[in-house]
Amino acid sequence: MRRYLPLNALRAFEASARLLSFTRAGMELRVTQTAISHQVKQLEDTLGASLFRRLPRGLVLTDEGLALLPVLTDALDRIGAAIDRIEAKGTSEVVTVGCVATFATGWLLQRIDRFKRAHPYIDLRLLTNNNRVDIAGDGLDLALRFGDGSWHGTEAIHLLSAPLSPVCRPDIAERLRKPSDLAQEFLLRSYRAEEWPLWFAVAGAPCPKIQGPIFDSSVAMAQAAARGVGVGLVPVAMFRNELVTGRLARPFAAEVPAGSYWLSWLKSKDTTPGMRAFRDWLLETLRTDASEAEEAGAAPAPRLKSKAKAKGKMKVARKRRR
Repeated sequence: MRRYLPLNALRAFEASARLLSFTRAGMELRVTQTAISHQVKQLEDTLGASLFRRLPRGLVLTDEGLALLPVLTDALDRIGAAIDRIEAKGTSEVVTVGCVATFATGWLLQRIDRFKRAHPYIDLRLLTNNNRVDIAGDGLDLALRFGDGSWHGTEAIHLLSAPLSPVCRPDIAERLRKPSDLAQEFLLRSYRAEEWPLWFAVAGAPCPKIQGPIFDSSVAMAQAAARGVGVGLVPVAMFRNELVTGRLARPFAAEVPAGSYWLSWLKSKDTTPGMRAFRDWLLETLRTDASEAEEAGAAPAPRLKSKAKAKGKMKVARKRRR
């Protein structure tokens, strides 16, 4: 049997301990200072321990009071949050999303507050990765990942294309006049060894021997490039802020289609309302961004397209590489 909990007395103590004042606690709880003091004294009698030392100029928590305060504050905060959810719309749904770190930092995190405002009672949990993900094993509802959209046992919706182009520190970019000048620089690599050779083929220059360090994340590669370690080959659409602020420079316009970003989930998993809400918000936000870019006169973002069409374009690109 659960023991009796003097809830009013516990609230009176928590407010008094947080504010270190019976008077201010009474104002917060809308009762008199005398009522607060009386409730705290009753709690101390029940516990058989003093929770405060009463000093002429205020209150000081005892060791017992210090141990009790954080537990009570956390419990009351959680109760209040649950009541808020029930009063507004009912209990929340947890949606766990795995996201490749480049897309998270380059696109999603700048807009995630919009999702929270639109769906305040979906508990979104974001787990970043380096694009090596096991949806079932990692307990994910959805996964935002980079590739061609073909992952065994999954459904996938194309989000946006992410062609690769070189980036580097601005002072390094100034000495790069033509693609062949890159042969004199450290070229930072991903674990996909074919990317630099494909880019040089598109740029119309011979590919030099690539000896720079290997990265498993475009975010880390871009940070290294910004620090002058070398020239990185990254999905430039995910690093617009760094390019606009001048932290990175793009010495050449040539780019190579190496893959796209996709939203994927297991075919065997039933789609929940929260999953649908995140998917619909994601697609609508991408459409809105594309429309705003066109209206502003910027280069339009790649249009959303079906998985079949996207795969077709990837196959054409691969034929051209050969």
